[in-house]
Amino acid sequence: MTATAIIVPCRLESSRFPRKLLHKIKGRPLLLWVAERIAQQAPEFPLYFAVDHELLRDCVAGQGFKAIMTDPAHQSGTDRIAEANRTLRARRVINVQADEPLVTGGQIRALAGLLEGGAPMATLATAFQRAVDFTNPNQVKVVMRQDGRALYFSRAIIPFPRERGTAVDDAWVKANPCFKHLGLYAYQADLLEKFTQLPPGRYEQAEKLEQLRALENGYDIACGVTEDPTIGVDTPEDAVKFEQWLG
Repeated sequence: MTATAIIVPCRLESSRFPRKLLHKIKGRPLLLWVAERIAQQAPEFPLYFAVDHELLRDCVAGQGFKAIMTDPAHQSGTDRIAEANRTLRARRVINVQADEPLVTGGQIRALAGLLEGGAPMATLATAFQRAVDFTNPNQVKVVMRQDGRALYFSRAIIPFPRERGTAVDDAWVKANPCFKHLGLYAYQADLLEKFTQLPPGRYEQAEKLEQLRALENGYDIACGVTEDPTIGVDTPEDAVKFEQWLG
């Protein structure tokens, strides 16, 4: 049984960016940029790709990475990695998103450390620097307890600047505990399996944020804070930003 494994959930179709994982950036699919980045940044962890289509399997397997075929009907990446881990039987699972080509070894090791410290589930956050990002509903916010456990995740601006209404500026955002949630997760295997058996929560369905299911059912989520830069590729414009970053 593996102690800690990285499993990357991979879905071929994407509503906002069709087949984005196969989108070529400087001649190579986005998925391969992510695979090679993880392998280079965190070589100490075994790496697997939980895929829903042969094209994705062939993409990574052709370059020597390990792929596990999973049910195309899964509604979430969490369901996909849970299925993959029924084969792998890792005690702890780190879920790196397949569209995060700038993930760092520091981020991955931070998640592993939170699990080793006893957290049932862990994720990462980073401080907002700009009001335009803080007020964007596509950039998820998280508020935390003093011990770093998550209180709530939302697309709304939290904390809400009551004396200013929505008229916040960059200075206010930098001066207050305004944190962006990053889509990296880690789970103890037993919670991962339980999570997939829980019905979608009320707040999860309202916000369309799957991690709220854990909070609604009484499970703690430990949040590590990172300053490492990241670019999530959700749209063709994001792909252009990553290509520009590559130079």
